[in-house]
Amino acid sequence: MDHDDIRKLNKKFSETSPFAIIKWAVQKDPAHIIVSSNFRPQEAVLLHMAVSEKPDIPVLWADSGYNTKETYECVLLLKKLLNLNLKIYVPATTVAYREALYGGIPQLEDEEKHNKFTFEVKLEPFQRGLSELKPNIWLTALRREQTEFRAKMEYLSFTKNRILKVCPLLDWTFTDMESYLQQHQLPSESNYFDPTKSLEKRECGLHLGI
Repeated sequence: MDHDDIRKLNKKFSETSPFAIIKWAVQKDPAHIIVSSNFRPQEAVLLHMAVSEKPDIPVLWADSGYNTKETYECVLLLKKLLNLNLKIYVPATTVAYREALYGGIPQLEDEEKHNKFTFEVKLEPFQRGLSELKPNIWLTALRREQTEFRAKMEYLSFTKNRILKVCPLLDWTFTDMESYLQQHQLPSESNYFDPTKSLEKRECGLHLGI
C-alpha cells in the first residue's frame, strides 16, 4: 500500500462509518492488527467496536503507573465485560523510585525534563509493546475535536515504522461517543489522569513521537 492508496481510502472513508473502517482494517490483516487504549473516558467505544469485529484483538495499554484508582477499576471491569485480550506495558522505572529520586512529575516549563519523563512513562512502554506485538495495523480512538493536531489527521496514516494507523472515530463528537456508551451500557469513568499532559488540549507526545 502506497501513499496514493492511502489518499483514495481516506476519501472513501470520509463517506462511511467507523464500523466499516474497522471491518476493512480487520479484513486487511487479521493476524497483525491491534487496538490501543489509555482507558480515558469514552475509550470503551472503540474497544467495543473492535472486539465486536475481532474478539481476540490484542489491546495495547501503556500504563504509566500514575492512573487513578477509578481508572484501574474501569480497566478491570472492561476486561471482564468485553473479554479483552489485554497486553500491558509499564515503564522500566516505578512511580515510587521516580518520586524518591526525581521528586515527581516535571513541570511543563522544564521542557527537557518533561520530554524525558514522557518518553520514559509513555513512549518507551508503548514502543516496546509495538515491538513485541509486531502489528501492521493499529486502531486508535483519536478524534478531531480533541486537539488542534488531531483536527488535521486522516483516517489512515503511516507511523515512522510504517505501521498503518487507523482512526475510525475521527469525526465522532463527544455526544456521539456518549450516545454509543449509553446504547451499549458501557462504563466510562471521569476521574482520569495523564501525567504527561497537564492540559486537556495538549498532545501527550505519543502520536507525535510514534
